[in-house]
Amino acid sequence: MGRAYSHDPTFVPNLFARTLASDRADDPREMFESTRTRRSVVLSTGTLALTALAGCSGGSSGGSESDDGGGGTDTESDGGSESTDTESDGGSESTDTESGGGGGTPGFDGWLSNVGNYDGVVDETGSDEVTIAVGASGNGGNFAFDPAAVRVSSGTTVVWEWTGQGAQHNVAAEGGGFESDMSAEEGHTFEHTFSEAGTYEYACTPHRTLGMKGVVVVE
Repeated sequence: MGRAYSHDPTFVPNLFARTLASDRADDPREMFESTRTRRSVVLSTGTLALTALAGCSGGSSGGSESDDGGGGTDTESDGGSESTDTESDGGSESTDTESGGGGGTPGFDGWLSNVGNYDGVVDETGSDEVTIAVGASGNGGNFAFDPAAVRVSSGTTVVWEWTGQGAQHNVAAEGGGFESDMSAEEGHTFEHTFSEAGTYEYACTPHRTLGMKGVVVVE
């Protein structure tokens, strides 16, 4: 048989109280579950946002690497151009120096550029003594050394002999080293022995601007 609740005057109030207590006891759990659900949604959204940001950053980094690679290519190209230009200039300088000799005729840095009777270096290597005429025909009168350029061996004595033409002349080394007296006498001589290898330039002091200049190359 079922219980007869009508005889208990406190049944209905107690039942209502238990039901209300049960509902109130369930509310915190529901609130907790609701709160936890919201937190999960927030965390998931944050994770997705961070993932998307990381993807963007990775794309930007990849673009930077690509730019760097392009910069490296430009630098290498420029370096190659500079290297080519430098090599080309060096070749031109070498060619200019050689062509200054006029196809085997040394220019001596322009020292003999205005010497009218200069047509090459006379080879006298092996000779103990070499004679050069002073006051030879050239440069608009008797204002030349003949030969104008001579090559000798170390230890050779060079003798300058006056022709007596073209007024007074002398022999003076460029930068010092040797110098003769002024003379216009035919047969007058001046000599100098070259003991060290090198190129020695000299001139007649009063007629230097006319082109009365010479060179002794000592080997």
